Amino acid sequence: MEQAISKLESIGNGVHIYTDALHGFGTDAVLLADFAAPKKSDIACDLGSGCGIIPFLWARYEAPQHTTALELQPAAVALMQKSIAHNGVQESITAVQADLREIEATGLALHSFSLVTMNPPYYTQESGYQNEAESLNMARHDVTCTTEDVIACADKLLRYGGRLCLCHKPERLADILCTMRAYSIEPKRLRFVSGKKGKAPYLALIEGRKGGGTGMQVLPELAVQNADGSWSAEMRAIYQDYGDGTKQ
Repeated sequence: MEQAISKLESIGNGVHIYTDALHGFGTDAVLLADFAAPKKSDIACDLGSGCGIIPFLWARYEAPQHTTALELQPAAVALMQKSIAHNGVQESITAVQADLREIEATGLALHSFSLVTMNPPYYTQESGYQNEAESLNMARHDVTCTTEDVIACADKLLRYGGRLCLCHKPERLADILCTMRAYSIEPKRLRFVSGKKGKAPYLALIEGRKGGGTGMQVLPELAVQNADGSWSAEMRAIYQDYGDGTKQ
């Protein structure tokens, strides 16, 4: 059985989050939380929430109005529940242990969310390094859900005009955009992320709108580092009071 000791981390503005060796987070989740830019009026659902990093990054600035953090793994949900209690945010964040492929069974109100996010598994089951720890392997590979599963779930959760925000590998982009459109979630914003300016992007940030019209805005590239290896000004602005420019 997988076991790990939890630790409490500060993520800025007085907000703390419990993580462990099996349920942590990286820069991609921070970038997605920033890209999604929830409004105070949003009713959000973060799918595959893990330790809950995206909802808690948002909670630093009291947006959105409410977030449902849906996660399959009980150990990760337990971490989120500890973080919710520690931060006293029971009214604004709810942790739900469930399989997104069976979203109807959760009792969540369908077609009621204005924002859905997910930092999904990037690799198919046949590709990429397979980790011996089941929870880490689930986070990297589409063992328990495919990208289409994620988009189909978002289609059921989003109200008309609601937004779906994902991050993924650029090589999967064509499939993602086609699948979003097949579920009437029209791609509206796209931003590539590179390690340094001029390098090939390693990440794509994608937003689609339920029932949106055609036309997608391609935003300027985001470079994580300057030429000397230090964080770029935009990365420092995204992290704000969390991190000193060395956490990667």
